Amino acid sequence: MQPLARALTVLVVEDHAPLREQIALLLRSAGHRVDEASDGRLALASALQTPPDVLVLDLGLPGLSGLALCRQLREQAAQPIPVLMLTARDTLPDKLEGFAAGADDYLTKPFASEELLVRVLALSRRAGAGLDFRLHIGSLALDRRSREAWRHGQRLVLP
Repeated sequence: MQPLARALTVLVVEDHAPLREQIALLLRSAGHRVDEASDGRLALASALQTPPDVLVLDLGLPGLSGLALCRQLREQAAQPIPVLMLTARDTLPDKLEGFAAGADDYLTKPFASEELLVRVLALSRRAGAGLDFRLHIGSLALDRRSREAWRHGQRLVLP
């Protein structure tokens, strides 16, 4: 595998501790920084407070399901966060439900380590990891999600 241009921050959300640790070790060995969560509510709070470059998400979680977490993340996040759903749910209806909830990619268990790594990299490239919804041009700021604008920190009223 090619060396990274920069290390990604990946949030791994998996309630099965041995698998979560295995995924974290794999990502760390590839040069990424990894945060871990085993509960859906804690993972959502973590992702909103410190947005990761990529979120690897199991569906069957305590506290808040992976699908609900993904939906809430899409509604509340200040910047786009690429989500890779990693789950044993492998039917077409499961996959369609995952994408409908906001997943950017879907990988079923069991999975090949190399495939997980390349999908994480691909998601980070596609999403422009670390970019937020606000565009800044000099003293002008535009929020693409809320459709609001500011100049010199003051909100502009636009028709």
